[in-house]
Amino acid sequence: MAPQREWFEKDYYKVLGVSSSASAKEITKAYRKLARENHPDANPGNDAAEERFKTISTAYDVLGDEAKRKEYDEVRAMGPTGGMGGPNGGFGPGGFSFNPGEAGLGDLFGNLFGGAGGGRRRGTGANSGVGPQRGADVEATLSLTFEDAAHGLETVLHLTADAQCSTCHGNGARPGTMAKQCPACGGRGVTAENQGPFSFSAPCRNCNGAGTIIEYPCGNCRGSGVERRPREVKVRIPAGVADGQRIRLKHRGGPGRSGGPAGDLFVECHVAPHARFGRDAENLTVRVPVSYPDAVLGGEIDVPLLEGGTVKLRLKPGTQPGTRHRVKGRGIATTRHTGDLIVTIDVVVPTTLTDEQRAAVEALARSLGSSSRATTTG
Repeated sequence: MAPQREWFEKDYYKVLGVSSSASAKEITKAYRKLARENHPDANPGNDAAEERFKTISTAYDVLGDEAKRKEYDEVRAMGPTGGMGGPNGGFGPGGFSFNPGEAGLGDLFGNLFGGAGGGRRRGTGANSGVGPQRGADVEATLSLTFEDAAHGLETVLHLTADAQCSTCHGNGARPGTMAKQCPACGGRGVTAENQGPFSFSAPCRNCNGAGTIIEYPCGNCRGSGVERRPREVKVRIPAGVADGQRIRLKHRGGPGRSGGPAGDLFVECHVAPHARFGRDAENLTVRVPVSYPDAVLGGEIDVPLLEGGTVKLRLKPGTQPGTRHRVKGRGIATTRHTGDLIVTIDVVVPTTLTDEQRAAVEALARSLGSSSRATTTG
């Protein structure tokens, strides 16, 4: 895709709120945050939010692609808003100078000067025009029980989002008709515009950059090829998904335009807490009450499992309150690792005693006390 006039006029880094030296990870993080805040599903009826969402998506479409970002930076540095008068491009005391970078003169002038330069960007057709456009990413949330998050499941997401028009199947034309090539741009989707010493490509005003004219638009989508409707998306949640984790489903988002690929669907998982079990990465955690005699004398106790049933755990004599014991292989099983079950011992102290029990405890106390005094004395 040749550079568009909008590239000279809009600062996509400012749109996403990042610096021009931001890493790809920082750009993606900023885009996802802004997309969630301004997504039409989160702002029903808010036209301003919808416009911001489109602008944000356009910015990410350029900055999120390494090749497009490089080209954008080059044309911004040389174009009317960046290169005129600077030391690396423009008309300064030393005359006109610029640094074409690694792209070379052919690619640079071919992109900047449209048809005048005769060049074209690698990987695109000679008459590609604005070319296929990737669909927007879609955000969704999914609530899971603790057990489903631990074991994984397949489910169906019900969401309302943009989808390919079910009447015209995305071409925008009324059934039985076809779109025609735009006579103004010859199907390229762009025309050359003169800007002083420069001539660069701009979207064709006659077809809005599509390269085609729809004489008889589809009555359902009004020629856009896209309709907003309920969708059902099958989702496979892997075992061990954590609360707040995002799962990416490639090409399950908004439909592409002009033959472009669909966007991605990002599913944010919300995991409900469990009444008894907790998690530490792939390990499950549980607290088990143990009687004082069992802690003192040792022996086997029953430990509950998340999937139901129990497993035996042997305690050593003199087990202390709060000690942690590991039952290997009874945690969360993922494709990479199986965690353990971490058992914390809670020694139960009785709140009421019978006369017989009180007498037994007092006898134990006297025995321990005399033993302690004897040890100290000796």
